[in-house]
Amino acid sequence: MKQRRLPWPLGLVAKTFLNLNLNRKLFAVFCIVSILPLLFFVKYSYDTTKQELTTQIYANMIATTDQINTNLETKLDSYSQISASIYLDNTLRLLLIKDYSEDETEYLDSYMYFNNVMKNVLATNPDIRAASIYISNTTFPADSVYIKRIDAAAKATNWYASIANSHGNVTYSVSANTDTTEPVFTLARLLNNNSLNFPYGILTFEIAEADIYRLMEKEDKQKDIYIVNENGNILSNRNKTLLNQNINTLISGTFRENQSGSFDSMYNGEKSLVVYNTIKNGWKTISVIPYKSFISNAQKASKRVLLMALSSIAISVVLIYITSRFFTKRIESLLQVIRRVEREDFNVNMTFMGHDEIGQLSFAFHKMTGRLKELINEVYKKEIAKKEAEMNMLQAQINPHFLYNTLASISSLAIKHGDNRINEMVSHLAKFYRISLNKGKMILPISEEIKLTKYYIAIQQHRFEGLLRLHYDIDDSVLVYQTVKLALQPFVENAINHAVWDDEVGLNIIIKVYRDDYDIYLEVIDDGMGMRAETLERALNKTDNISGYGITNVDQRIKLAFGDEYGVMLYSKFGIGTKAQIRIPLHGIHS
Repeated sequence: MKQRRLPWPLGLVAKTFLNLNLNRKLFAVFCIVSILPLLFFVKYSYDTTKQELTTQIYANMIATTDQINTNLETKLDSYSQISASIYLDNTLRLLLIKDYSEDETEYLDSYMYFNNVMKNVLATNPDIRAASIYISNTTFPADSVYIKRIDAAAKATNWYASIANSHGNVTYSVSANTDTTEPVFTLARLLNNNSLNFPYGILTFEIAEADIYRLMEKEDKQKDIYIVNENGNILSNRNKTLLNQNINTLISGTFRENQSGSFDSMYNGEKSLVVYNTIKNGWKTISVIPYKSFISNAQKASKRVLLMALSSIAISVVLIYITSRFFTKRIESLLQVIRRVEREDFNVNMTFMGHDEIGQLSFAFHKMTGRLKELINEVYKKEIAKKEAEMNMLQAQINPHFLYNTLASISSLAIKHGDNRINEMVSHLAKFYRISLNKGKMILPISEEIKLTKYYIAIQQHRFEGLLRLHYDIDDSVLVYQTVKLALQPFVENAINHAVWDDEVGLNIIIKVYRDDYDIYLEVIDDGMGMRAETLERALNKTDNISGYGITNVDQRIKLAFGDEYGVMLYSKFGIGTKAQIRIPLHGIHS
């Protein structure tokens, strides 16, 4: 089954993460697990707080606009009822449509009636600053106070345009603000009660815009509130310069056909919440509040929470680092012990690591190491026994070969000379075998190894008469220490068999034994023909058996007896000679 590969960025991150050490992995994972939820909590708390504040502000604004609308409708209804009392006054209607051309003094009685009606309205309703009736009856003189003409100036006003299609209903308009006069609402109503399809006058009440604004003044401090008519023209606001301006020039958005609602809009360059509510005559109360004005509290609270979260994160990071370091430190200690065992060092001391999983792993590994050491020692002893058997077999191959050569030499001498030296050679041979056999033991004192070598050389000197010259440089203090049997003899034999290059000159052989503070060195040095570099390389790598079983045999037996750091080293240069050096430990067994 083909393994699915991760995308390149994810694969790189995964590879980088896998290459981190355990301490950094745990630290990274712990940080992610602890920090991300904390940051998520801060973000969630901020969003939740913002949502709750928005919901509360929305509910508050809806309640505010609803209350303003209720108060506004109450006030407008009262104005409408006052205008209705005049609208339904038949006496007033008759006086307005009466022809006064026949009796020019008759209008004085009408003035008295009008004055009483208007003064009564103004006295009982202090919000109404002025009340007037505009007439088109040219026979009735206008006093320009309560009775006014419908002239060009009247027709140019906002209220006159608003009553064109009112059919006797109440209309409202607001005058523009000037430096000399305050803005006023003008209630206008056609007086056409029981008329023959034409009005007999226009009733107007002037109401100060401040009286309407007073309905929302207390709520207009932290937010902007507008009262607009059905066409969207601003009727009342804190900023009087905005009166009669269309609300759409200030607030971008759509006021739906619903009686109430809300939407987000840009207002004075800031994102704001817009809430609106509509009264029965089509006017709207619009409340606008920038999100910044109430979200700032949530932001301050979130900053405090974030500061606390960052402090907690800093403490968490320190604790996480200490925890991960404590956790991985024990694993690193255990890994160091494992690597020592990997290098075959089983003498390890493990500190107590507790009773958790790592402690149990450490305890189990300690027991396993002890058991492994026992098994290795058991296998090692078996291997040594096996090697000893192989060495015995090798020795059995070497000794008959040497005995054959020696006897051949003795026979040759006996036939040639009938010399008594035969007895000496046989005697040396007997002594040689007495020491070499050593009752089957593989270890013997260095002094005995020197004797064994001398007996061998004595026999060879009879064979190579006058060609072998032996020199001894032996530190007597090392003679009591032990070495493997037949350590020097194979190298002497190798020198005799391979180093002689001139039968007339012969061969000088030096046997040197000495020590330093830690080891003992046994050396066989000859001035023979030496070895070429490639031959020496093969000999050092044990790939060129230049002396039969001798050199490899000695090296293996020394390593088995004393360890792999000990053994045989060869130094040779072609045309100059060869040195074989055997190194054994000074702390080995001595007699």
